[in-house]
Amino acid sequence: MDLRLKIVQWAHAVLSKAGRGGSFPGELAVRLDKHFIEKFKMPKIVVIVTGTNGKTTTSNLIAESLRACGYKVINNRRGDNLNVGIATLLAVNSDNNFNIKADAAVIEVDELTVYRQFRNLKPTHLVVTNFFRDQLDRAGEMETIIRKIQDVTDDFTGHIILNGDDPNVLRIADTAKKAQIHFFSVDRNSISQKTTDEASEGKFCPRCGKPLKYEYYQYSHIGRFICPDDGFGKITPYIRVTDIDYENETFTCEGQKFHSFINTIYAVYNCSSVLAVLKTLNQNLMNADQVFRNFVLKEGRNEVFELSQPCIINLVKNPTGANEVMKYIVSQHYDKNLCIFLNDNDQDGHDVSWIWDAHFERLNQDDIKTIVCSGRRAYDMALRLKYEGLEDRIRVIEDSKEAIHWLNVQNMPSHVIATYTALHPVRAILRKEAER
Repeated sequence: MDLRLKIVQWAHAVLSKAGRGGSFPGELAVRLDKHFIEKFKMPKIVVIVTGTNGKTTTSNLIAESLRACGYKVINNRRGDNLNVGIATLLAVNSDNNFNIKADAAVIEVDELTVYRQFRNLKPTHLVVTNFFRDQLDRAGEMETIIRKIQDVTDDFTGHIILNGDDPNVLRIADTAKKAQIHFFSVDRNSISQKTTDEASEGKFCPRCGKPLKYEYYQYSHIGRFICPDDGFGKITPYIRVTDIDYENETFTCEGQKFHSFINTIYAVYNCSSVLAVLKTLNQNLMNADQVFRNFVLKEGRNEVFELSQPCIINLVKNPTGANEVMKYIVSQHYDKNLCIFLNDNDQDGHDVSWIWDAHFERLNQDDIKTIVCSGRRAYDMALRLKYEGLEDRIRVIEDSKEAIHWLNVQNMPSHVIATYTALHPVRAILRKEAER
């Protein structure tokens, strides 16, 4: 028995009884022992999920799908993907001898820290969703992140599941020579485009530097591409999605029809990665369909709060995520108000210039009545919208409680967009406002 482990488990038990969660037990753990995480004896299946967007949703879908297959699974459901969050997850699911009490662990890991956690967690699977420019003052250029992941996977012999439609992700396959590489890919569909006006980081071949030739784009730089000179981008998909039917919210894979948990292209990519994990484990893929049918997004991912009229909240933290959320909002054809919370705290990134790369002109729709700007950088957001000709709809309410209350008393459906440090405080305000 390790006394430090017992102290951490006791701290979690006390906080849970008090109705408090959080990562304090993990923070305590790494203070007591900086090698705390590496001491755990992991289960036979350990799936690490990383990337820029979609980590939390994808890891939760994988965990639920493995449970549907009969596995006992632990996962960091709320997306606590840094050192202290992972330490908490492992400690509370361990016996007194650091043995994890589960058949499988599905662990979301921040893309900046994968290189630190990889050997500690002893993964059998690595899932990479996508790579976009994100929080440059915190993360640096994407190149740095990719190279660090390449470094820790160069001798990895497990399964690496890669978004084969992202040239930035595909680079990992070039260097992970010992791993079992599996690509997931999504065919052309009704939203695919021949060209894109969105920020695209994957324009050039990483092997030769020549421009990539795209057959079609799905969003941003995600799509089907190839380098005409050296063949970079030519893949054989392990999981290939076809026949996306947005009207009926279905898609086809391996000759079977699946349901998407939300009617967007990025949701289909999330589902594709889940199917790839199940296939490597020789599990029935239709177990995942039951999860897809019933999965409810939470923690600020299309989460619904019942105010006087429904209010849907989404997390955004970079131009690509913002663009996809706005596409979803404008696809909902009813009168609505919108509130955007823009913060610039450490976890958001102090540089908010990314808002100028997002396509806020999409909000210039007749059924979007008022756009409330709130948060620490409310006036920066208002200025950004003014440049898109939306000044007649802008309302600045810096105080978060007042902003949500204003949405509520309008008695109109609404959408909330929040950056990282605004997300949980705003969700708490929404809960209280809904209770009124």
